[in-house]
Amino acid sequence: MNPGRVWEMVRKEFLQLFRDPRMWRVVFIAPVIQLLVFGYAVSTDIKETATFVVDHSGTRASRELVEAFTASGYFRVVGRSQRPADAVRALDREEALVGLVIPVDFAERLRDGRGAAVQLLLDGSQSNTATVAQGYAERIVQNFGVRHGGGAAPAVDLRERAWFNPSLASRNYNVPAVAGAIIFLVCLLLTALAVVREREIGTLEQLMVSPLTAAELIAGKTVPFAIIGLADVLLVTAAALFWFRVPLVGSLALLMFASLLFILSGLGIGLLISTVSKTQQEAFMTTFLVFMPTILLSGLMFPVSSMPELFQWLTLANPMRHYLEIVRGIFLKGAGVTAMWVQFLTLFALGAGVLGFAASRFRKQVG
Repeated sequence: MNPGRVWEMVRKEFLQLFRDPRMWRVVFIAPVIQLLVFGYAVSTDIKETATFVVDHSGTRASRELVEAFTASGYFRVVGRSQRPADAVRALDREEALVGLVIPVDFAERLRDGRGAAVQLLLDGSQSNTATVAQGYAERIVQNFGVRHGGGAAPAVDLRERAWFNPSLASRNYNVPAVAGAIIFLVCLLLTALAVVREREIGTLEQLMVSPLTAAELIAGKTVPFAIIGLADVLLVTAAALFWFRVPLVGSLALLMFASLLFILSGLGIGLLISTVSKTQQEAFMTTFLVFMPTILLSGLMFPVSSMPELFQWLTLANPMRHYLEIVRGIFLKGAGVTAMWVQFLTLFALGAGVLGFAASRFRKQVG
């Protein structure tokens, strides 16, 4: 392999890529905008959840309980009534997600230590949000009962502490993962479209008859996008750190190394797509057909442990799953290679394997 010829090929790719000023925005600005949008949108935290209150007690204790709900910031009272049917109607019309029903003897039973009960109605059609809201409500009611239980000690003294993400902010968990998804998409698109574009305009045949070997041609096509991918990693990491305030406990150098291994997989899959696509439109559609299952089977949106066993095994062949485990470990836990060597080794094997297979298919087409 001649380094000089590879460098000229790399330089040609950069010139061709950035000849159109719009590509600067697509390659460097679009990933940051996507991170900002998804960073705010992809969240399991709830705030100001619409709540309908039915207070049969009408006492100071019941009003303090409602105030405890609203003061938490998780709930917002949108209606009040003396009839439970009104709360059900509000949930049915999607005017409220939560209904809080306080019985007549609430204050009396609380004062006597007999165990006051309240009813929580949830809109199960929004199951994820309802589950989170239920957890918040249980915590509020439990703390309220301890403070106003007439001095009676609770049966169990539960003291919680979350490691690595003390505030349990979903943004700290989701933003690094979203960054990985964006980088993967950029590498897929750039590699697949660049090769197919050469085929469409007829310049791929010119490259075939040039002194370039197949290996030099592949290197010249992938190295520029690897550099762009690493630049995007730095951009989205800076956005995560300085805009979203996501803590980076671990090593930035280790994060970049893991990203390079991950980018190899993205480049390999993109090159593979280019070998089966004849037009840029076909390559674009194939990219998204590959991208969506990769996201769904990565653990970005749903925990891998919650998937059926067959799909849990399938996720082992997904490079994004291993990359997300590494990224979250570096960001939140400060984990190193010794703790995640299996993920690093798997990511390297997947990247080298898919890139090697794609290169062999591409080399046959060139030959």
